[in-house]
Amino acid sequence: MFAPPIQRLIAEFAKLPGVGQRTAQRLALHVLRGTDADAASLAAAIAEVKAQVRPCEICFDLTDQVRCRICEDPRRDATTLCVVEDPADVISLERTHEFHGRYHVLGGALSPLDGVDPEDLRLPELYRRLRGSEVRELIVATNPTTSGEATALHIARELRGVAPQVRVTRLAAGLSVGADLEYTDEVTLGRALLGRREL
Repeated sequence: MFAPPIQRLIAEFAKLPGVGQRTAQRLALHVLRGTDADAASLAAAIAEVKAQVRPCEICFDLTDQVRCRICEDPRRDATTLCVVEDPADVISLERTHEFHGRYHVLGGALSPLDGVDPEDLRLPELYRRLRGSEVRELIVATNPTTSGEATALHIARELRGVAPQVRVTRLAAGLSVGADLEYTDEVTLGRALLGRREL
């Protein structure tokens, strides 16, 4: 239906997460409708991000420097560390403007069925960071999935031996704002009951 170069571009766009065949086709046609300068700018931005962005040497969030802006910020609370699976999670938490500590990006979650074991994540780096540090609370903000829960339990168990002075907490789980109880699954509703608080 399309010329081979267009088909190739559609195929490349379709590889992106959350982009289906129709969206990939729309993106490819948008690129074609744009100017040569627009296409060159897009290509340059992709090349630049691949060449310059790397993990922060401390927390493994994405940065174009040796250390990210959060690790470099002296105003951040060094006694609280939040563990997340991916850099996208850092962005989500930062958008809340509620967390003022520092982060540690694991690079995924434990999933033995998929071949992701503790040594495949940045767990050794986390434990090294915590030994003898000023961190007093570790917030485990892994996703509320089976692999995220397994990762959280693994971290909590390991820290008892590695850094017993660090309090390990987990993000609260429960009902989302605007949710109807009638349509809420049992696990979410159960967690909401367990995590209830006084008004």
